[in-house]
Amino acid sequence: MLGALAIATPAAASSFAGTSAGAASGGSSASSGSSSGDDKVLVQARTEAASFVATDGRLRGVQLEAALHHLRAHSTQARTASDLELARQILAL
Repeated sequence: MLGALAIATPAAASSFAGTSAGAASGGSSASSGSSSGDDKVLVQARTEAASFVATDGRLRGVQLEAALHHLRAHSTQARTASDLELARQILAL
């Protein structure tokens, strides 16, 4: 369902979250098969991801937890990434 997770580059954030209009790099409206529900989970977690990164992982929220769970359920590479790495990728969307 979700594309490969590429931790190192912000441009790869759209492939890790699936691409859709507005989330794809370069404004592309192509879809990689993710549903708008997938994107919604990640977009709703952005504020909490920012707080998580800013506090070096001390402040966690329910929406961030849901997004982390969602990513790990749909991406093998996300399963091995740290929470902080995934939060940074959510912010890069």
